[in-house]
Amino acid sequence: MSIISTSALGQTDAPFGARAAALGNASVTLPDLWALHNNVAGIGSLQQAQLGVYAENRFGMRELSTVALLAAFPTIKYGVYGVSFSRFGDELYSQQHLGVGIAHKLGQFSLGAKLDVWQIAVEGYGSQKAAAVSVGGQAEVIPELYFGAYASNVNQAKLAAFEDERLPTIMKAGLAYRPYRKLLITAETEKNIDHDATFKAGLEYQALEEKLYLRSGFTSLTNMFTFGAGFKARHLLVDYAFGNTTLLGNSHHLSVSYLFIKRQAI
Repeated sequence: MSIISTSALGQTDAPFGARAAALGNASVTLPDLWALHNNVAGIGSLQQAQLGVYAENRFGMRELSTVALLAAFPTIKYGVYGVSFSRFGDELYSQQHLGVGIAHKLGQFSLGAKLDVWQIAVEGYGSQKAAAVSVGGQAEVIPELYFGAYASNVNQAKLAAFEDERLPTIMKAGLAYRPYRKLLITAETEKNIDHDATFKAGLEYQALEEKLYLRSGFTSLTNMFTFGAGFKARHLLVDYAFGNTTLLGNSHHLSVSYLFIKRQAI
């Protein structure tokens, strides 16, 4: 039996953060804490240390739940460093990862790289580990128009010799545009080298001045519509997203992050 025959259900290639989920996972251009997993270049824009937790449940099934913990720490001269951990699944099938990333911003450009060590386990069949390297970039092309590109698992990490099983290799690129201060439009295309491409798009509207955000999105490959909201209170950010596919049902996403008081960075 394949050690990763059900890995497509997991999180090796799925974005983190309820903000990204609410935007249909069109997140390759977003410069936030969750970029540590979605496009590591995005953490290069962070100016405050941040810590965040993320929980996701797909279709009301406990075995399709994910929890994640992310942290990012900016420095003055040496870029922004991040650490991430996640677990998906249950005692029968699970995926865990530990990752370390770095990003650096130079003017309008931000570049980043990340190393993730994944462990995939199936009860009765043991477990396998593999290390995946990912790279990404973001740029402000013209004022208020942003470009992002990301390639995960560029080394095509192998989990098992049987049937040449490897972690998914994903390439994605997209644009974000802010036609005016309170509205953000995101769109991207994503290609798993073993599957069809998908198109994702989202809208984010700032309903209250830097306090309340309303979001919606769509993913073409799964025909999923998503909705969500975000709330910021001083240094605390809380985001929630709800997704629906006609055949499979509903998914729920919740993320909470804390921005530490800005001090002199290293």
